[in-house]
Amino acid sequence: MFVTILIYTFFLLIAVDIYIFFLFIYRLTKNILLRTVWFLPSFFLLGTMLLFFFGGSGSGASSGISFYGTFTILFIALSFPKIVFALLTLLDIPFRFFFKKWKIYPFTIIASTTSLLVLYIILYGSLIGWKKFTVKETTFYSSDLPASFDGLRIVHLSDLHIGFWKDTSKIVQMVDIVNSQKPDLVAITGDLVHFRASELDGFEDILSRFDAPYGVYSVLGNHDYGNYVRWKSIMEQAEDFLYLLQKKADMGWISLNNDHVIFAKEDAQIALIGVENDGEPPFHGDGDLTKAMRGTENVPFKILLTHNPTHWRREVLDTDINLTLAGHTHGGQFAIGNLSYFSSRYPEWRGWYMENNQGLYVNTGLGYAVVPFRFGVLPEITVITLKRTDG
Repeated sequence: MFVTILIYTFFLLIAVDIYIFFLFIYRLTKNILLRTVWFLPSFFLLGTMLLFFFGGSGSGASSGISFYGTFTILFIALSFPKIVFALLTLLDIPFRFFFKKWKIYPFTIIASTTSLLVLYIILYGSLIGWKKFTVKETTFYSSDLPASFDGLRIVHLSDLHIGFWKDTSKIVQMVDIVNSQKPDLVAITGDLVHFRASELDGFEDILSRFDAPYGVYSVLGNHDYGNYVRWKSIMEQAEDFLYLLQKKADMGWISLNNDHVIFAKEDAQIALIGVENDGEPPFHGDGDLTKAMRGTENVPFKILLTHNPTHWRREVLDTDINLTLAGHTHGGQFAIGNLSYFSSRYPEWRGWYMENNQGLYVNTGLGYAVVPFRFGVLPEITVITLKRTDG
């Protein structure tokens, strides 16, 4: 489907190039070389596209997808501003017909400004936004929270997709930022890797440096099962999954795979519950909340780690879980204010959601899926402080 969209968009781009050429470029210069240069970016895209699809660049997992992501950004940067410009200048047709002596038309000015804004968004999101970590501090209030746990600080991380991070210094920076928040607990809600567990090779020492007295806890996301790789056998995939679990254990992380831990302090308890990925089709789903909660019946305050936020409405709200932490959406990696195309797909796509006294926080993730781009939803390190309230 992506290939089809790309081809149609490319032909649209050629049509736009011809339209802009005859409307503007042809009139601005008589120099044949300069006129030819106008079409070079589109022919460059064509050559790169042919190289990608027929030259074998997409055959590898991380390397092929990285090429694909870089090409997608390049394609968007070279085509979208032109397409936006062309569409808006079409609105000038009545002015061009009735006011032929005008040198500048209103929608041409608007088109120029808008296309430059589009180009800025693309360049910022692809060069800066996807690696600009941001810390979001927030508070969750509950009357069920035992007084002895009042003020507990949880750092919530999600969707690292470690295979796309070639610069280990950025991961060092992220870990240092987390530790500077002085967390009591670090919670990671899935998609640690993108394709396979070997993506963690070389990052283990860095990711083992999280410093939190209560420990580092993680659950599985849809990408952590290796379902996006063509394995030679089921056994090979199973071995990769076990390798991932072993890697996390070696880093000192505790995996909550349909399990829980109970923290005790001054004769009071809270429970941290974790489930395997529990998502809507076609995403992998092995979550078993009933099993994970078994043994927490008498614990007054419960926190759930789950990857997919749709799990909250499908099942969690029918339990007595107080706080749910999730990820998965990446916030669509693009948003302007509270507007994102992902909000139509995921009713809970970013930040806080409340039903009665139960809360859900959706972390928009640290990494990216395929395309190295983020605008309006920067890589997120969430610090949640638990506060007790009366009644």
